[in-house]
Amino acid sequence: MLRLGRGLQQTGLLNEEGVSQALTVMSRYHAIARAMHADPFEVLATAAVRDAENGPAFVAGLQARMPGVPIRVLPGKEEARLSAQGVVCGIPDAQGILLDIGGGSLEAVRLVRGTVVQSETMRLGVIRLADRSEGDLLRARIIVEEDTAKVPWLGDGAGETLYLVGGAFRALARIHMSQTGYPLNMIHQYSIAREEARDLAGVVAGASRRALERLPGIARRRIDDLPFAAVVLRRLLRVTAAARVVFSANGLREGWLMERMPINVRAEDPLLAAARDMATRFGRDVNLPPALFEWTARLALRETPDQRRLREAACWFSDVASHDHPEYRAEQAFLRVLRQPETGVSHHARAFLALVIAMRYEAEPDAAFLGSARLLLDMASVQRAEVLGVALRLAYTLSGGTPDLLAGTSLGIEEGRLILDLNENAGVFAGESVIRRLGRVAAALGLEPAARVAQ
Repeated sequence: MLRLGRGLQQTGLLNEEGVSQALTVMSRYHAIARAMHADPFEVLATAAVRDAENGPAFVAGLQARMPGVPIRVLPGKEEARLSAQGVVCGIPDAQGILLDIGGGSLEAVRLVRGTVVQSETMRLGVIRLADRSEGDLLRARIIVEEDTAKVPWLGDGAGETLYLVGGAFRALARIHMSQTGYPLNMIHQYSIAREEARDLAGVVAGASRRALERLPGIARRRIDDLPFAAVVLRRLLRVTAAARVVFSANGLREGWLMERMPINVRAEDPLLAAARDMATRFGRDVNLPPALFEWTARLALRETPDQRRLREAACWFSDVASHDHPEYRAEQAFLRVLRQPETGVSHHARAFLALVIAMRYEAEPDAAFLGSARLLLDMASVQRAEVLGVALRLAYTLSGGTPDLLAGTSLGIEEGRLILDLNENAGVFAGESVIRRLGRVAAALGLEPAARVAQ
């Protein structure tokens, strides 16, 4: 927390102490980058540096310490574009208004199906807003109202999503997660309703410093910033009339990275890309998941496009515990999927997929470790996950994890019965474990099980 922009509003200059610390810190980053052979390596400077009179001198000082390293001072529009690109790389169909709050500026972006339509940069970063208002929250509210009134398209996101980027907004999310006992400690793609976000912002904006210090989940270095971030959020909730808020850990840095990715990589579905990556690293046969996807399609689950996508991802995740100890496979697979670091997976998707894979590895339905996933899902999603999980377990029992053996089997529904057809010449048979697991799939669907063997 260098706070380069502290005092910029009054002096027009970068904070002297912040400059000294920044030069030291950047020298350290440069040394790490060289040791890692990082390539490309580039420095991006944002609002404080571009607005300060001594910004060019600061850049020259950095350049002297890091000869040959590109240093780019981003215009506000470019900062907004990169932030949007970072969010979209994990949420490709993002629809609504993106807000990226820093110390010196607030970038606002209108997104329509993942495409930047409009953008604006405002002098509403938490440090600058505190300086402009001289620390008075009432004056800060007036400033935010005046500045946002100059951006008429902010209201175009009515009923859609407000995507929040930046450390001060993430700190607000941590407070809410702690207060509500949220079962998954991940801010990225944490989603709350408009009313919850409004109440959170109201509580934080109206709290004393001592009260903020007592709030659970708060980072002390953010305490001074939080009331101003809350003032910005409360006003933008009103202006945009957004229906919900989604917090993003992705932003400018991820946007910079995605800009350097090949077009075919940028075009990938991030959830399915993550699932295929995990299947490659932990599974045994990358040819099996597509076969499982086709095989499970016969369960007649009446899917929406998003549910179909989740089923495809589940098939890719279905062998992630193949190399784990058999006594711990269910729990290990559950946690691996639930807590995966990939950014293109919503919390609902994490919970659904983790529950599917735990059931595929025969977790007991009432196992304590499944509680976090069940809290994040409605009953219909839980039932769908359990059906798919036991169906995948049956598929692995039949096939031994090989697409060739799976090809000798098929599922179908006829007159209230779940029919398993087996080709005897394919090396599969209706043994005790097959019949038992077929029964579990049928029971989950409310059907009677039946197996047919053909020569």
